[in-house]
Amino acid sequence: MMIVWLAALAVTAPLGFIAWSTVAVDRRGAAAVKRNLATGTLSPAAAAGPRRNLWAMAGRLAPKSYAAKLDRLLAAAGRPRSMPLERLIGLKTLCGVGGVAFAFLHLFTATYPARFLVALAVTVLAYFVPDLLVRNTGQKRQQKIMDALPDTLDQLLISVEAGLGFEGAVSRVASKGGGPLNDELMRTLQELQMGRPRQEAYLDLATRNTVPELRSFIRAVVQADVYGIAIANVLRVQAKEMRLKRRQRAEEKAMKIPVKILFPLMFFILPVLFIIVLGPAVMGIINTFSR
Repeated sequence: MMIVWLAALAVTAPLGFIAWSTVAVDRRGAAAVKRNLATGTLSPAAAAGPRRNLWAMAGRLAPKSYAAKLDRLLAAAGRPRSMPLERLIGLKTLCGVGGVAFAFLHLFTATYPARFLVALAVTVLAYFVPDLLVRNTGQKRQQKIMDALPDTLDQLLISVEAGLGFEGAVSRVASKGGGPLNDELMRTLQELQMGRPRQEAYLDLATRNTVPELRSFIRAVVQADVYGIAIANVLRVQAKEMRLKRRQRAEEKAMKIPVKILFPLMFFILPVLFIIVLGPAVMGIINTFSR
């Protein structure tokens, strides 16, 4: 009888273990582990598919100096997730190929003498259109950072004078608002939390932005950290300076308004005004002398 029980246990135990492992296994987790292992074994370009291979190939073919310039433009634009450096270079390559194809088609179909210049201009414009778009996005973003900097410094000064440390004040200001400047401050805090040296994180914040006032503020903060100057005094001086510069920029824009409005006034407003005011008199004079 014992032999029968042992034989039944020897058969049912493995079957039960197999059934339990089949039912209880986390298939999604196992699939994720396999994907991670495959990603770690293969190169990122090979694991992402043929499209990523094309972007990576285009990135490798681009000159390093030009790639560094594009990288600075992307840094000023906030490094959009949809447009990394390799994809931007690949997009430029595709636009350039499209421009060359259009130029050849235009050369074979057009007959006017300036077709060569038009084909060349279209090719160059098609290749540099992504650069112009990224530069325009970066300029708008940097302008928003410049406009938000004085108010942000005032908030930092109030937080520091209330008893918070500088990083605590930066965290509070960055978490309570929105915009490019808050995103940059939050990224700097995340780098500090990851263990990056403080001066290096602050200098990187100044490097990836082109606002002179922000760079001046970062240099002042770094010097205060090096020489042990009270950060409240630095913030007070910087906030006062930023408010003064903002007022000067507003006055400068106000002084430029008469010059900017001069040509529309001369070519669009005054002619219509003269027609309305002097038109009936001129018509009356013409009718009087034509009798």
